[in-house]
Amino acid sequence: MTVLPEWLLPLPDAELMRAIDRWAIQEQGVDSLELMERAGSGVAAATERLAPDGPVSVVCGKGNNGGDGLVVARLLRHAGRPVTVVLLADPSELSGDARANLERLPGPAPVRLDGGAWDDTGAATASGGPLPGTGAGAVIVDAILGTGFAGEPRGTAAAAIEAINGAGAAVVSVDVPSGVDSSSGVVAGAAVTASLTVTFHVAKPGLWINPGKSHTGTLVTLDIGIPRGAPMEATVGLIRAAVLGLLPRRTASWTKFRSGQVLVVGGSRGLSGAPAMAARAAMRAGAGYVTACVPSSLQAVLAAGGTPEMMTRGMPEDADGGLAADALEPVLDAAARGGALALGPGLGRAEGSFAFARRLAHTAKTPMVIDADALNAHAGRLGELAGREGPAVLTPHAGELARLLGLDSAEIERRRLEHVREAARQAQAVVVLKGDDSLVAASDGRVAVSPGATPALATAGTGDVLTGVIAALLAQGLDPFPAAAAGVHIHAEAGKEAARRLGAVEGVIASDVIAALPAARARGEEGEGRDA
Repeated sequence: MTVLPEWLLPLPDAELMRAIDRWAIQEQGVDSLELMERAGSGVAAATERLAPDGPVSVVCGKGNNGGDGLVVARLLRHAGRPVTVVLLADPSELSGDARANLERLPGPAPVRLDGGAWDDTGAATASGGPLPGTGAGAVIVDAILGTGFAGEPRGTAAAAIEAINGAGAAVVSVDVPSGVDSSSGVVAGAAVTASLTVTFHVAKPGLWINPGKSHTGTLVTLDIGIPRGAPMEATVGLIRAAVLGLLPRRTASWTKFRSGQVLVVGGSRGLSGAPAMAARAAMRAGAGYVTACVPSSLQAVLAAGGTPEMMTRGMPEDADGGLAADALEPVLDAAARGGALALGPGLGRAEGSFAFARRLAHTAKTPMVIDADALNAHAGRLGELAGREGPAVLTPHAGELARLLGLDSAEIERRRLEHVREAARQAQAVVVLKGDDSLVAASDGRVAVSPGATPALATAGTGDVLTGVIAALLAQGLDPFPAAAAGVHIHAEAGKEAARRLGAVEGVIASDVIAALPAARARGEEGEGRDA
């Protein structure tokens, strides 16, 4: 059984969530109807906070998600709100707790999506018109598809989702935005774009992983009374600030070497900034001795770059201004002294540089971060990294991961969780798929999800900063999975801190993020982003 560390908040997939519900109902004696009542009550209260006045349209499927919506409709009607209930299935098709709550519903009977009454003799249609009950100032409650849904919505459900998105109203989704796969974040077809999602017991992976995350809006997690001790063998978890508790703290007896040695290996003609930023980031993340190993023609550029604490070593270079094959041995000699190696920043795409990167990646036993063009050097050859003797962390963005796996970047973005896991399996390494929802995948299937994204990081050079941070943590003795997760967390918090210092995310540059790293590392267990 794969066990998540305590610094990850478990995010149960649909199968595990069903097991939790069964455990609560069958083994703990919790009344399922009472769970639905608590869920609907919480959604109704959240809807009132979001939109205290005006009409409400509650769109219900025929399953338990729709039953939650019927509770919401009843409670809002009791509160005096004008509520239209749009039921997507014939009332006779409802059963169990959903049926019980349909029978409890006061006031006007539910209508079809086309606005007609269900007791009409006419056939229900998947209307392309406006959603019933959505006038000026309306709010919509989306209770169509729940956490068990996967695939592409069809028929009336798809039409209802399109009508909700086209209504121009605030939307509250029940448990998960309809059309989002709660286990993975995949959106295979139409999906509700919510203003607010109220999820039950604990958040699900698809609410934090894109593209599902982009449909979730503000996320609120509601305690509906599932007892403590529920089964929680999740393989995906949300990175908590508690991961920073793993970081070593300098003491008076430490030396610069005990603080961690990092070699940054990269650089090429016209690309001197990347290795410099990675090296500076490693220093600000706590490494005590950092050396940039760059082509000899760049050594003077980096040495004069305003960071006298950074060591530089000029390496043999080829005619293209990149690292030559002869650079391999001196880098290996330096790496043999311990610490960690950051390979790839500014490396360039000359074939000689690619060949150098592959040989170093496969030969060095030092813990290593592989980034940028060192990743591109392994396009279509990802499995070759599985033979490394030392641990590795790969830090691709979607385009780089696409090249590694022989896919296109759009496919990576459609199924981020699936593809980052596959890359980690092939490489037998930790893989960080960067993005608004950075995913840290271990080769055993565990995935850590970052909650702390910020648009401040959408600027050149921040990927090099992340490389330096993770390398510093590896050099300080952390294992690859927690080092990558902690690095992602510190990186995101530094982006937020840089934006706070400047007063806006626009204008933040990578150097600002580097300057904010010590404060981000020291932040300890302060806030964790959206409500988890």
